[in-house]
Formats: sequence, C-alpha cells, structure tokens
Amino acid sequence: MDPHTLRQAPGAKRPRKRIGRGDGSGTGTYSGRGMKGQKARGKVPARFEGGQMPLVRRLGHRRGFRNPFRTEFQPVNVGDLAARFEADATVDGAALASVGLIDNKGTPFKVLARGELDRALTVIAPRLSAAAKQAIEGAGGHFEELAPAERRVRNRVHRRAAAASAAAGEAATDDDAAGAAPAGEGDD
Repeated sequence: MDPHTLRQAPGAKRPRKRIGRGDGSGTGTYSGRGMKGQKARGKVPARFEGGQMPLVRRLGHRRGFRNPFRTEFQPVNVGDLAARFEADATVDGAALASVGLIDNKGTPFKVLARGELDRALTVIAPRLSAAAKQAIEGAGGHFEELAPAERRVRNRVHRRAAAASAAAGEAATDDDAAGAAPAGEGDD
C-alpha cells in the first residue's frame, strides 16, 4: 500500500444534503421540518422546555464567586512534623511526600501551627503561618518561605484614595515650589 493509493472507506464522505430544492430532491416543500409550528419557523434554543419552568430557574441560587485559578494549599501541622521527623532534619516537599503528609513533592502546602514542636527542624515550604514560624523558631529551628502570600489592598476604592492623596501631596509641593520662585525674583 502506497500513500497515493489511500482512499477513504466507501460512505465515509457524503455530500451535503441540499434542503428545499424541489419535490424531486426528496427534501423539498417543507425541507424536513414538518408542517407549521415553532420548530418549523425558527430557531429554538436547546435549553427551551416548551414554557415549563426551565432547569436554570428550578435550581437554587449559588451566590458568590469561586476563583477557578485559586491555588489550594495542603495543610501540614507542626505536630505532624514533630511526629515524623528527627531533630535537625530538613523538611521540604520531597521529605513530606516520602512520609505521606502531602500527595507528591510538587504539591503546594502550608505549614500550620497545630500541635507541639519539641525539636529543631529546618523547614522549607511554599507558605508558613505566622504562628508556625514562631513555633519553629521557638524550638530552635529555621524556616524558609518560598512563595510568601502577596499582601496588597484588593479594594479599588482604597487604591483610588491612596492615588488621590499622593496626587494631592505632589500638587502641594509643586505649589510651594512655584510660590517660592516668584518671591525670590521680587527681591532683586
């Protein structure tokens, strides 16, 4: 078999059905739509249920918004670290995955402060809570936060107010500088 001899199976490609081209074509007159009625005259959306209360209105409202791009962090408590790691051990994603505290070494996780930590550990994590940082340092250990949470004002009203106050401050300094220059010129 050569590429130039390849053909599609018989019946794989069929010509387009030509609607409404005379009675002899087989699909003339009503063009396969039957006689009269809503479906003969125009488009009916797939969601239409003939005037019955539609599904989207029968279901309850789900208020709010869920961010589809949100990163979900698996929780890991310092008590679990104390139970599974020896003193002076380095705790990172690979170590946590090997003891079964997270799914795999690439899973984002956050160290939380539930439980007691009685040994010094070096914790390398994407996120740590403030209480977990205190617990680790209190036990004589060290931590490294790889992806700290970005703390910023999310409400646009606050950003507008900050921008307006900054602009007002710049305008005041410009006015002071402009007012000082003519006074200097008048002294000559």
